[in-house]
Amino acid sequence: MATILAHIQIHPGRAPDFEALVRDLHRATSREPGKRHYEYWRAASPDLYYCLLAFDDFHAFLTHQTSDHHEAASPTLGELIAKMRLEWVDPVQGASDLPPTRMQDLPTDADALTRRYHELFAPKLQDWWLPLRSD
Repeated sequence: MATILAHIQIHPGRAPDFEALVRDLHRATSREPGKRHYEYWRAASPDLYYCLLAFDDFHAFLTHQTSDHHEAASPTLGELIAKMRLEWVDPVQGASDLPPTRMQDLPTDADALTRRYHELFAPKLQDWWLPLRSD
């Protein structure tokens, strides 16, 4: 499993553009194999959004990141986003239907873009999670 909470700060005045783009991404991502959860929310602070995304595994997440629709949206996302922080989260077993977040090795046949994203977005599993997990 790969579960991320993205904290997305957009440039002031760009909310309508951002929301239109993420609606398109949401529609396209809903058809991806391995997608478990993919939703956007407005935060209490202006121009701050959250995205909770969960995939069957890290490879499915990488497939999402390198998909044609995500790559096509990336230049516009770059113009709209002022800063972004990806926070790897781990579901509490018995209080979430999602399995634990895990890292996976890079497939030997991975292309250059997948290799780049594998390095950029590698899950950061926190030491304090391990004694609490039942796996």
